[in-house]
Amino acid sequence: MARGLKQRCPACGVGRIYTAYLKVAHACPSCGTELHHQRADDAPPYFTMIIVAHVVIGGMLALERAYAPDSLVHMMIWVPLTIGLSLWLLPMVKGALIALQWALRMHGFGEGPDPAAPEPIPSRVSTHTGIERER
Repeated sequence: MARGLKQRCPACGVGRIYTAYLKVAHACPSCGTELHHQRADDAPPYFTMIIVAHVVIGGMLALERAYAPDSLVHMMIWVPLTIGLSLWLLPMVKGALIALQWALRMHGFGEGPDPAAPEPIPSRVSTHTGIERER
């Protein structure tokens, strides 16, 4: 996960994991490890929001308790800080989650079929008698 936080390949730690801000590379440019299997989806923004909210709300409460500044001062401090922290942390959190998936061999990173893949739904076939049965 430390390699993912550094936005590096979880396998070799050398190649960059992103080709753009949050666009994951198809494969590591250094070692060739395929990264397209990753399924970070909505988890990175949620974890980022939790981290940023704890920092910002804690800071807001401490500042209010110590100095009781005007609301405009709070806006000038906390809105840019919230946006900046979110944009700074999001790629690192996503990289850490991709590295965790790689380490746990989730979503196609391991050999063989993906154990987290849903089971196929058995199809029903109607026979000439009108009774449905599983194939």
